[in-house]
Amino acid sequence: MSLLKIYQWKELSPKEQKICLARAKANPDTNIKQNVSDIIQAVQNQGDSAVLKLTAKFDKVKIPQLKYSPPEHLPPIDSQLIQSLQTAIQNISKFHSQQIPQPFQIETSPGIICHKKYQPLQRVGIYIPGGTAPLLSTLMMLAIPAKIANCPEIVMVTPPSPEGELNPVIQWLAKTLSINEIYLCGGAQAIAALAYGTESLQKVDKIFGPGNTYVTEAKIQVSLDPMGTAIDMPAGPSEVLIIADDTSRPDFVAADLLSQAEHDELSQVILVSPSSQLIHNVNQELQKQLTQLPRRDIATQALSSSRALLTEDISQALHISNLYAPEHLILAQKDAVKIVPQVIHAGSVFIGPWSSESLGDYASGPNHVLPTYGFARSHSGIGVESFMKSTTFQEVTPQGLLQIAQTVECLAEAEGLIAHARSVKLRREKLQGNL
Repeated sequence: MSLLKIYQWKELSPKEQKICLARAKANPDTNIKQNVSDIIQAVQNQGDSAVLKLTAKFDKVKIPQLKYSPPEHLPPIDSQLIQSLQTAIQNISKFHSQQIPQPFQIETSPGIICHKKYQPLQRVGIYIPGGTAPLLSTLMMLAIPAKIANCPEIVMVTPPSPEGELNPVIQWLAKTLSINEIYLCGGAQAIAALAYGTESLQKVDKIFGPGNTYVTEAKIQVSLDPMGTAIDMPAGPSEVLIIADDTSRPDFVAADLLSQAEHDELSQVILVSPSSQLIHNVNQELQKQLTQLPRRDIATQALSSSRALLTEDISQALHISNLYAPEHLILAQKDAVKIVPQVIHAGSVFIGPWSSESLGDYASGPNHVLPTYGFARSHSGIGVESFMKSTTFQEVTPQGLLQIAQTVECLAEAEGLIAHARSVKLRREKLQGNL
């Protein structure tokens, strides 16, 4: 049995090709929009009380308050895990430290001085999926660029553990990364609390972080509300597209496909190759490796909506990838570096057989919070600039105004905006002694 359904690209009609690259619906529950809207409204009306009630309902745990007070002494952490976290922090910091945008000043015309300045967002909220499987990597991927951007206030929200506590490793990371404002809540209610504020949680300027369908829907709704707040990017389930050929190792390819498939039932994995033998061998490896996964039921469900596409050549494979615009793109062949210039749309690209996508998830350096659902066509992954905003400035001397006044008056009158033209004309006439 082939776990990946196999399609020959050239035999598909344009409509069938489009269907073949379609994602699963991010929100299969038709009631999710209304359910999330109700949760947001409850948090807006009842504040902390609503968040605590919803936490008890959805996370099955009662906690006395939202704000978390870390213990004076942290619980013991495995030394190997600490060393691994330190290595990841070092690499992520090193990569992101190169992303700080630089201000500039330019005289566009004599007497017209313009400059651009970047400033950190003052208060940001980072959502860390948690509970039984806290995402340590996401905390690093969000907190580190926020710190490099010099955001003065970083607020973390994460679901409580079944015991109503904060995961010990998350505690260690939060202390190491100097995250002092922590709230134990998750789901749509946590997004609403960040967006609108409660008695104990002051609203933030922008919300970052991945989550389930409720979290994603809540982020969309608060970002569309003028009274809500901005979000990092629209997102859907995790995905990977792998381009491979006869030089690729089937076991590596299968492992990379499964590493995404085990995320979520809605995750999508796509293999694109000109080699029917490679596709056959990968399908065999998938069956073999799948039996060894604790999350095999989730991975199996994800594979049911995934596929393998047989192409005429690598060039056609790249064309398909650019149409799909994957969150993760793996170029699994030996000479992969040669085709990198042909990659147009992808969240993050992994070049060659040794570049496991899992390295990027945890410790190689680039951010793993990436655009999904085809948004890689227009959005970038999270970086330092995501936690900053820019402002432009311009200062005009009298000579500068005279230099450009006639141009602006002419353009404003062409648009029929006479007040625009007059605001320049009055100044020009004053300088020319006509007023």
